[in-house]
Amino acid sequence: MLFSKILLAYDGSKASNKALERAIELAKAAPDAVIDVVHVFDFPRVYIGEGMAPIPASVNQDFYELAEQTVAEVKTRLDGEGVACNAEMIQGGPAEVILEYAKEKGNDLIVIGSRGLGGIREFVLGSVSHNVVQHATIPVLVVK
Repeated sequence: MLFSKILLAYDGSKASNKALERAIELAKAAPDAVIDVVHVFDFPRVYIGEGMAPIPASVNQDFYELAEQTVAEVKTRLDGEGVACNAEMIQGGPAEVILEYAKEKGNDLIVIGSRGLGGIREFVLGSVSHNVVQHATIPVLVVK
């Protein structure tokens, strides 16, 4: 089965780099395939009791610049591989953003890395890949 509109969830981690490699392989196998890369980021929050402590603007700026750098790096890599791509960074909750993006853009496959959490840790904490697999309406390839 060939996919033509692949969504890659990318955060720069070792697992997402493996997912990137697999997405490239899939895109090269299908004529006119496009990889949509989404890097989901959020600003840090610190809760004290029931309140939220303010985060210095410089810290938020650092997070934003890291997100921009991550997107630039993956775009450069995909361009170097000769694969058609679109790369975006979006603020929010990762699983929700990935699923909504796939729906809006009409992707036919989601490729995502797995951190390998298993058993009770995954059940208690949840994980982005687990949530995406559970709620996606299109095929999801989880790469270890």
